[in-house]
Amino acid sequence: QVQLVESGGGLVQPGGSLRLSCVVSGGIISSYTMGWYRQAPGKPRELVATIARGGWPTNYADSVKGRFTISRDNAKNTVDLQMNSLKPEDTAVYYCYERLTTAGGYWGQGTQVTVSS
Repeated sequence: QVQLVESGGGLVQPGGSLRLSCVVSGGIISSYTMGWYRQAPGKPRELVATIARGGWPTNYADSVKGRFTISRDNAKNTVDLQMNSLKPEDTAVYYCYERLTTAGGYWGQGTQVTVSS
């Protein structure tokens, strides 16, 4: 059974940084595109960033370009999201996603990120 477990969320002041990590067990991520999504209260889940199976190319939502960086370590079965210059509008639950096909994949349980002074 494949499981994705996120960590690294928390409360941070505007302008601060957080690093989210996703550890995948029960499967090998090297064959799949991985991604981070987020969902704010009352809003639909949205794409934050994706990374192809070899580490390139990467893709980012316009709202996070230049501030967030997605990376992966296929040997460790992990995917990270480095978030800098955080803004209050980045507040959301962040989810790790393993894209098996264009039709679907596996989701983690999410980690809360709150940006507030």
